[in-house]
Amino acid sequence: MNAPRATPAPLPDPEPEVDAEAIRTYRVEDQIGYLVRRAHQRASSIFEAVMRDFSVTPVQFAVLCKLHDLGPTSQNQVGRLVGVDPATMFGVARRLTSRGLIRPTADDTDARLVLLALTDIGFGVIEAMKNRGPEVTARTLAPLTPAEADMLVRLIGRLG
Repeated sequence: MNAPRATPAPLPDPEPEVDAEAIRTYRVEDQIGYLVRRAHQRASSIFEAVMRDFSVTPVQFAVLCKLHDLGPTSQNQVGRLVGVDPATMFGVARRLTSRGLIRPTADDTDARLVLLALTDIGFGVIEAMKNRGPEVTARTLAPLTPAEADMLVRLIGRLG
């Protein structure tokens, strides 16, 4: 028996007036989303090269950094702080736990909360990674002058 076909979503109605000049001069290479994605690809590639020995993803690194900075913190709070949804955070925590880098425990005051804490191994890993972190930033921003790099970081910080 054939499964019913999904009906594709209708395309939005075109705008009543078309700006032919805007269409003619539009270049995807000049758009912020494209440029941010390319910059992210560069930063991710450099992160992978510098941090290869640790086998930790950038999101896992951010989680480990927050736990290093804050100490035991609820899984949901860590997820909010690093900008990942609860389902993603659950998977990240599971993988870091299976590697022995963090330890989940129930909160003494609220059993519904899962607290995450670094293990001794996790402390060693994140401290070594933080030691190499400035190299990732320096290599990512190398094409810019120090003033340009400072301005870029400040401006992107305002977007996120």
